[in-house]
Amino acid sequence: MKIIVENLRREFGQTIAVNDVSFQFESGQIFGFVGPNGAGKTTTMRIMATLDEPTSGDVRLDNLSIVEDPERARHLVGFVPDELRAYWDTTVDDYIDFFARAYGLKGEEREQAVNSVEEFTNVTGIANKQLRALSKGMKQRVSLARALVSDPEILILDEPAAGLDPRARIELRELLSLLADQGKAIFISSHILAELTEICHGAVIIEQGQILEAGQTEEIVSKREQKMTYALRSMSDPDHLMRDLLQMPHIDQPRQAGNEFLFEVGGAEENAFEILNLLIQKDHRIVEFRQTKTNLEDIFMDITEGKVQ
Repeated sequence: MKIIVENLRREFGQTIAVNDVSFQFESGQIFGFVGPNGAGKTTTMRIMATLDEPTSGDVRLDNLSIVEDPERARHLVGFVPDELRAYWDTTVDDYIDFFARAYGLKGEEREQAVNSVEEFTNVTGIANKQLRALSKGMKQRVSLARALVSDPEILILDEPAAGLDPRARIELRELLSLLADQGKAIFISSHILAELTEICHGAVIIEQGQILEAGQTEEIVSKREQKMTYALRSMSDPDHLMRDLLQMPHIDQPRQAGNEFLFEVGGAEENAFEILNLLIQKDHRIVEFRQTKTNLEDIFMDITEGKVQ
């Protein structure tokens, strides 16, 4: 299935929350959705999940328009909000079963669906616990189970890793990778950039309601690698080294990261060797000089000027 977001716009009075947003991804892919707070991520995801209506534009699931037929679209989409919202004295089993009924599942089919998602998300052992007694990580698992009970083809997750401990984040990442391997299309927003880099096939970067970049990871990285990033370690005085880097030709955005200096070098590869020679001529004691591999996290921080949250 191909998910095509077309010229999406959402206005709230005089405020334009989402402005002409377009991108696409498909079954078996995990796409990350990144931008600063207030960039329009949640609004876009709620429209995709048929929980809000666009002012204009559309989202197509193959040939199905969510604007023209939101009821059919709703059965194809599972949505995991940033926080579980429920009656807290409800048990895990009753909560998931309620949504199975809401999707029209009956009898043995419903029971099998509930048992299946509880087992997949590893909440079987807490099925009789009230929601109020669960940890943040377990609540997220229950929310994921609820979204999966109708066996949707598309899964949309709004900041699912927020507030989770490292183990819970790893387990969530593994579950999402399994779901993608099963052929589901997954669209996930997160402020934990390193984790998106590890699991995403592509990304959509948004700021102030507008798309800054969208596409497959390889395409985005290739486009950005016109300037290569280099890492430098030296035994020289850091302030002295930074002053010299700022005056070097071909260098852009020099910055210190721990015991390394990072910077972009434009043009031909020979420019990097020219920089290295100039540094040696200035008596800097170079310990290491290497090209780094550009990843999505570098691109996110570059495009949004370090304001991704």
